[in-house]
Amino acid sequence: MKKTVDARGLEPPQPFELVMDALADLPKGESLLLLLDRMPHPLFRILDRDGYKYESRIRDDGVVEIDILNP
Repeated sequence: MKKTVDARGLEPPQPFELVMDALADLPKGESLLLLLDRMPHPLFRILDRDGYKYESRIRDDGVVEIDILNP
């Protein structure tokens, strides 16, 4: 089962802190789903730097979904 971090409605830096804690415990080959109210551009730079793979999309209801894979 994919882990989900629902950070909608939280003020920065709480969403960033939650996802970084979740990534620290994410085994290689596993992924997590991050739900947010907006695109986390600073997070994307960290994910790129640290070698994570990710895909982002905006749902019809405006929620940002980001699938993050620990390769």
